[in-house]
Amino acid sequence: MTEAFKPVDEPGLVDCVREALAAETPLEVVGQGSKRAMGRPSQAGQLLDLSACSGIVAYEPEELVLTARAGTPVADIEALLAENGQELVFEPIDYSTLLGGDPGSGTLGGVLAANLSGPRRIRAGAARDSVLGISGVTGRGEAFKSGGRVVKNVTGYDLSRGLAGSWGTLAVLSELTFKVLPAARAVETLVFAGLDDARATALLSKAMGSTADVSGAAHLPAAASGGLKIDGIDGAATLIRLEGIAVSVAARSAHLADLLSEFGAPKKFDDAASRALWRAVRDCRPFAQGDPRVVWRLSVAPTTGPAVASALAGLPGAGHYFDWAGGLIWFAVEAGEDAHAETIRAAVAKAGGGHATLVRAAPSIRARVPVFEPQAPALAALSNRLKENFDPRGILNPGRMVAGV
Repeated sequence: MTEAFKPVDEPGLVDCVREALAAETPLEVVGQGSKRAMGRPSQAGQLLDLSACSGIVAYEPEELVLTARAGTPVADIEALLAENGQELVFEPIDYSTLLGGDPGSGTLGGVLAANLSGPRRIRAGAARDSVLGISGVTGRGEAFKSGGRVVKNVTGYDLSRGLAGSWGTLAVLSELTFKVLPAARAVETLVFAGLDDARATALLSKAMGSTADVSGAAHLPAAASGGLKIDGIDGAATLIRLEGIAVSVAARSAHLADLLSEFGAPKKFDDAASRALWRAVRDCRPFAQGDPRVVWRLSVAPTTGPAVASALAGLPGAGHYFDWAGGLIWFAVEAGEDAHAETIRAAVAKAGGGHATLVRAAPSIRARVPVFEPQAPALAALSNRLKENFDPRGILNPGRMVAGV
């Protein structure tokens, strides 16, 4: 790969894309490269590095709106928001540790390109649900804008949301505007010990159906819980998070402890311990830090999670834990020749359907196995038409999501 393009602003980005078009050179689009090991291996001949396209453009704490360039580190944005008692409410996952990188190295553009979210997705949605506007450059070398800096700003197609999860295959983002919200003043986690998957899922379902406004619901079997070394818990741990002002959190905590008494008396974690615990759940720490297994991310109906995990338990080195009240299964397994893709996707389909994404695996496996859930023919045809309209010459992240596209 030759020397990278490294624009510092949108006009420079337009020039880079047009130069690549003229030379018919496909581009690998990266911010800080924190998710470079996700998706299929690059089929590009030139690197488009957005790390210099960085910085806060506008921040209005009283209006709950922040605009920044695509290469701005998420860590910088979160630090600025914390100074003002605010946050990105969808708490985007940091894949860096799981993929062997430096913690906190993701960028704002990558957040939307991968449509990131964390445990709070069950209440607040993902990145696409908080984005207000974007600017970027298509694979045609044309600059565009969508949305703006107010909440109700969309007429026609909502490109800001439409490009979420496209992994840089349709356009290169240059600037993004997100809605931000006040951060919770108090956090408490109820930890129930010793439940199996089925009982834990029943607990999570009952908690989610209550009036307690749960903002995090996860279950870690003994192996995953042990990897986090949760203070005072030896074995499986089922977690319920409550956030808000202190008096409200205390009242809801007491209500939930009574409502869920059939599952045992919970241990209560305070603010600091809760925040650390949920960062570990968010960032898949049980399967990071030297774990050699491949890692899958399975999105299923919450009530079917135990059945999927049970169906896959016999695979070599199988391990799992649940987030999103059972709707997200993090699944680790020995690599094998194809990361057990057919078996895993068959189990998900048999349980009622969902999505299976191969998050971490060697490049040779990611080149052979569909990393993202294969699309039905009609949906694949629609995706191809979008690619043809945004990037007809196929120069932006070719093959990142689907071979040959």
